[in-house]
Amino acid sequence: MTGSTTRALLIFPCNGNGLEALDCLGDAYAFAGFIDDEPGKQGSDRHGHRVMPRTALDALPDAHVLAVPGSPLSYRRRREAIEGLRIPEQRFARVIHPRASVSPLATIGHNVLLMAGVVVTSNARIGNHVCVLPNTVIHHDVVVGDWSLIGASVTIAGGTVVEENCYVGSGTSLMHGLQIGKGALVGLGSNVIRDVPAGSTVAGNPARRLR
Repeated sequence: MTGSTTRALLIFPCNGNGLEALDCLGDAYAFAGFIDDEPGKQGSDRHGHRVMPRTALDALPDAHVLAVPGSPLSYRRRREAIEGLRIPEQRFARVIHPRASVSPLATIGHNVLLMAGVVVTSNARIGNHVCVLPNTVIHHDVVVGDWSLIGASVTIAGGTVVEENCYVGSGTSLMHGLQIGKGALVGLGSNVIRDVPAGSTVAGNPARRLR
């Protein structure tokens, strides 16, 4: 039996981020099932988890929601997908793995997922609807804007700003004091030493803009 402070949680959609989120719940949430729009996924997945259509949002009105859509191909549509759920802000969850480390001086928004080994240090600000994969370090005074996805084993040095709706690939290092423009994509394993223009794609060591 779950404790009185444990809350039911729905995860949208049934994707890789959603499956990894199951390992992050700790004692704060009790998983109630996935929500997914694809009829072929609905029912039970191969692990036996319930996968339900959006009607579950009304059927389980007290359940909190963690929405983690997005990939390198679809990350720019994250805002549209999440806002399409049409639920109030207070219904969104904040899921932080028990083995993540978050400074008491950091600020964390709603609908945020921080996976195992993530470190968020002093005065960092993580916006709303942000997903951070395992073992990423977000240093002092960093800002990660709303709707952004940050990969695994990323290092974001102090004072860097990642604007809204960005994708930072796993294994990347962002030098201190940089500006990563809105909607930018930083490829896997990049070493970013210059500002990245909004809407652009960069990759490499050092990272260069791709056509």
